[in-house]
Amino acid sequence: MAQYFEVHPANPQLRLLKQAVGLLEKGGVLAVPTDSSYALVCHLDDKAAADKLRRIRGVDDKHHLTLLCRDLAELANYARVDNKQFRLIKAATPGPYTFILEATKEVPRRLSHPSRKTIGLRVPEHKTLQELLALHNAPLIATTLIPMGETDSLNDAQEIRERYEHDLAGVLDAGACHHEPTTVVDLTGDEPQVLREGLGSVAALGL
Repeated sequence: MAQYFEVHPANPQLRLLKQAVGLLEKGGVLAVPTDSSYALVCHLDDKAAADKLRRIRGVDDKHHLTLLCRDLAELANYARVDNKQFRLIKAATPGPYTFILEATKEVPRRLSHPSRKTIGLRVPEHKTLQELLALHNAPLIATTLIPMGETDSLNDAQEIRERYEHDLAGVLDAGACHHEPTTVVDLTGDEPQVLREGLGSVAALGL
């Protein structure tokens, strides 16, 4: 049965977030709000948790998972970023953008794309999620919470709890999120390529 944490959107209660971090450290998968839609998250170094996250989401190992990072300093540990890429990312973070980058050796091989050795990274702009990342003190593996066989992400924490109460360790409810997913930009080629236009403005990136 998923634990349900109802947190204040502007001043999330640290005692509740600490309980949620405890679930992550025990291998649990959580549903959390982001600055785009709700997402599934788990511990970076827990293979069983990552496998469970993929099963819940209904995706295989070719589906890009994302690392949610607190800031750009953390991001640089997990991706190779040149000056041009860094400037573009800095202009868009924190915010609803996911950047596909070449993964460093810090990223477990099972998490990077099996053939391309790339990883999606982002720095979200959401108070509750930022506090959770700070308490966890490491990035989280994440994927947009879109039910298997559907195309729209889930936005209501109560509905998420009802649909996934036997699959998730917990649900963080900080109010409704946007229905739109992040804008995904591939930075592994000679020029940035927009793979998915979502909530983040492409024009703001100069693309």
